[in-house]
Amino acid sequence: MNANSFRLALAQLNPVLGDVAGNADKARAARAQAASAGADLVMLPELFLSAYPPEDLVLKPAFQDACRKACEALARETADGGPAVLLGLPWREDGKLYNAYALLDGGLIQSVRFKVDLPNYGVFDEKRVFEPGPLPGPVVFRETIRLGLPICEDIWGPDVVECLAETGGEILLVPNGSPYRRAVADERMNVAVARVVEAGLPLVYLNQVGGQDELVFEGASFVLNADRSLACQLPAFAEALVCVDWVREGGQWRCGPGAIAVVEDGDEADYAACLLGLRDYVSKNGFPGVVLGLSGGVDSAICAALAVDALGADKVRCVMMPYRFTSQESLDDAKACAQALGVRYEIVPIAEPVEGFETALADLFRGTNRGVTEENLQSRVRGTILMSISNKFGPMVVTTGNKSEMSCGYATLYGDMNGGYNPIKDLYKTEVFRLSSLRNRWKPQGALGPDGEVIPENIIVKPPTAELRENQKDQDSLPPYDVLDDILACLIEHEMRLHDIVARGHDVETVKKVERLLYLAEYKRRQAAPGVKVTHKNFGRDRRYPIVNRFRDSGEPAYAPDAALVRGVGKAGGESIDF
Repeated sequence: MNANSFRLALAQLNPVLGDVAGNADKARAARAQAASAGADLVMLPELFLSAYPPEDLVLKPAFQDACRKACEALARETADGGPAVLLGLPWREDGKLYNAYALLDGGLIQSVRFKVDLPNYGVFDEKRVFEPGPLPGPVVFRETIRLGLPICEDIWGPDVVECLAETGGEILLVPNGSPYRRAVADERMNVAVARVVEAGLPLVYLNQVGGQDELVFEGASFVLNADRSLACQLPAFAEALVCVDWVREGGQWRCGPGAIAVVEDGDEADYAACLLGLRDYVSKNGFPGVVLGLSGGVDSAICAALAVDALGADKVRCVMMPYRFTSQESLDDAKACAQALGVRYEIVPIAEPVEGFETALADLFRGTNRGVTEENLQSRVRGTILMSISNKFGPMVVTTGNKSEMSCGYATLYGDMNGGYNPIKDLYKTEVFRLSSLRNRWKPQGALGPDGEVIPENIIVKPPTAELRENQKDQDSLPPYDVLDDILACLIEHEMRLHDIVARGHDVETVKKVERLLYLAEYKRRQAAPGVKVTHKNFGRDRRYPIVNRFRDSGEPAYAPDAALVRGVGKAGGESIDF
């Protein structure tokens, strides 16, 4: 390294939350690889030592100690003259806990900066556990470069970057723990460009990659020069360590041209996110594989495809559990799907346990009509069988309900809702159909499943049915899925008034019915397995509704408040008040 050039290694890595020692070893391995490539500085993502988001785990003093101890050990190792390290970790200082970013070099922790803007919306809850830091100045690296180190949310407003620019920052290095959702890549790029324009400085955006419970971090890190040109683009949904070269020209640093990876978007990104979320949930929790019910329907078929793509066919076990309402078409479709995917496939008839339950309940149910209760026995027997396989042999049960079903309660507690994880929980039914067709003509990089058609076309085109009674179709109980999904998106993603949804061309009684089902099913969703977030508002982390809730939209247009009734709102203290 000299006064006018240096090499930066971008370590877009997949940490494991809570595995401080393992994450520290990943940092060591990245530093060794960067050293071999001649790098002067290795940059790691936000809170890399703990992984992001640590939630309330970060409040444990023992956990804080483990992170600090690991950071100090890594700092001592930089006395060897190799690359310096930028490392994210929780940091306690003067009795306060911060989201911190530390520069390790020359055997010391040279500088530490604290996150200023703590996000507290959507999936983020940082104000619960961290204190905001002061507006930072730049960090001087080897007496040569003044590095601005805004942390993730710090660049979503102008203040932190403005402060860094005004105090002499020359390059913005931004560590991130930014989870995937649709179109977020465009939002990130727009924010980064805005900061580059305002500050007149180049910017490095380094993001975490990997699944953590419901969240998936897709990476897709990038480098922008001060003229807004894209100098380097890392891949999405995969680890990468990439070195970029910087030179000082005319008093300003510029990144030389690097690799520009193709980043998935749209449906391809959604599928890749579901795949990575399932893979990491299974592997990071130590399950040997998964088991799921393969019904011959599209939801279980795409879940089976995702499981094979994520884990490999040898770690996926599929079980068909027919009853007297199961059609030969479903039997044929399930078998064809299992064969296309190359998974272990078994048939376990459920007539005997279902009829055993009916016999046991006969006296209690005497004088009543058969209905949903008896239909749900089939689903609960299937759930029990899958959980028994899981208990006996160890694979995690994959549950297969889509967002349309979860919204309306079209699922059975302790039946088809049984399971440890749901890769399609945040996909509406129409999106499940679309992604199923997509998978038959495309496969993500790194997917372990076969090429070509893995979901038989008949599964995609036939009318959906739970097959819990004779000739049952989903549309007997629900509006057509294209209608239902549009109404649900209006209610869930956009919080629209009933009046405005009807104005889109929907029947008012249908909208009222869907709204009622959505509210009533909240108690079921609270008991549902976690699943990958892909939409703007997933159930659980994003959308937090009360279970007891009697509100129903009246259907009236937006109300115009009577301003004449209001004396004062948000007035400053000390204002005189008339009584």
